[in-house]
Amino acid sequence: MLTHHRLPVSISLSAVDSSLFSTVETSATVYQKDKERFHLLLSASTLPNWEPTPEPVDVQAAVADAEPSPRLLWLEVSPYRLVMTMQGGGKLSYRHFWERGVYGVSRYWLQSDDLKGYESFRLRNYTRNLLIKGHPLPSHLRLEYEMWTESICLGQYVLNLEIEH
Repeated sequence: MLTHHRLPVSISLSAVDSSLFSTVETSATVYQKDKERFHLLLSASTLPNWEPTPEPVDVQAAVADAEPSPRLLWLEVSPYRLVMTMQGGGKLSYRHFWERGVYGVSRYWLQSDDLKGYESFRLRNYTRNLLIKGHPLPSHLRLEYEMWTESICLGQYVLNLEIEH
């Protein structure tokens, strides 16, 4: 029962205990996998560079730097868990696994400058609440979670997803 719809979406991430806030408004393709499971695919502009980059030596390098690929976000949604994967858009990729009341894994991949490979690291997240509203297609998703290293809480976050029908 795979059906899909192209719909406007707004996804935002905010930190409860700091001033972090980010919003992306775009169109997404919603794939209905079955009665309660959905996949959402959207693209967003690239993240800004974290470090200054040296001036390009040739024209090809300048063109490659000027037109980075967009970020692709893939969300796997069910009433019990949420998986979000981000690829493209430069040197950072990640995959988060959230399940209500469970410590999940957030894995990040950082591409090295020499293009020989990736370095990765993992953090834990604890899902406090996962709420999905809407039927037959979801119209609102709210995820409340904490991010952890071994024993240090790195903050509390809220992810909101609005899907216009």
